Amino acid sequence: MFKTRGTFITLEGIDGCGKSTQTEMLINKFSELGVDYIQVREPGGTAAGEAIRQILLDNRYSLLLQTELLLYMAARSELTEEIIIPALKAGKVVLCDRFTDSTLAYQGYGGGANLEWIRILNNNATCGITPDLTILLDLPVEDALKRRINKADRMESKDYHFHQRVRLGYLELASVEPYRIKVLKATEERDSLHFKIWALAEKLIDDSKRAF
Repeated sequence: MFKTRGTFITLEGIDGCGKSTQTEMLINKFSELGVDYIQVREPGGTAAGEAIRQILLDNRYSLLLQTELLLYMAARSELTEEIIIPALKAGKVVLCDRFTDSTLAYQGYGGGANLEWIRILNNNATCGITPDLTILLDLPVEDALKRRINKADRMESKDYHFHQRVRLGYLELASVEPYRIKVLKATEERDSLHFKIWALAEKLIDDSKRAF
């Protein structure tokens, strides 16, 4: 069994990149090896966060950019203080589907909100917590659109150019923080991709165990 200090891992990427599949494969590996973990998602993960998620993704609502941004921050603040911080203090591995990088990519690069304002809000909403490792599943927008099988939610239904800006924004973020954000090609076969993701996670968990 792994014994770790708290370790924070996030998965990022444009809609349709395969985060859900890779998250499921990763938690199966955690369970197989006895890793003490919790899985959360953004927005969501708490009662208030899930209610906010419904508003943010519902096509019936037309939200101002600043309203959208602040709602994401409200959900993030609830998740961080109620779930993430206690789990990290307890020495768990926290696996989160989206976190602060999503807001920079979607509302910042995609929507045009001021990046520095987002960073200030992120810092306050998360109490300054930063993921130890972020897996960015990079996928061309054309491929992402082909993978979509369900009715698009409010964010997914934005146009091609928006999602292209989001994708390029993610890659810009990765170029600035290459030690934290690891870019993997989401076009790769899923088992091969899982192997690479697990190799990154395993090293991080092992290093944490030795440090502990």
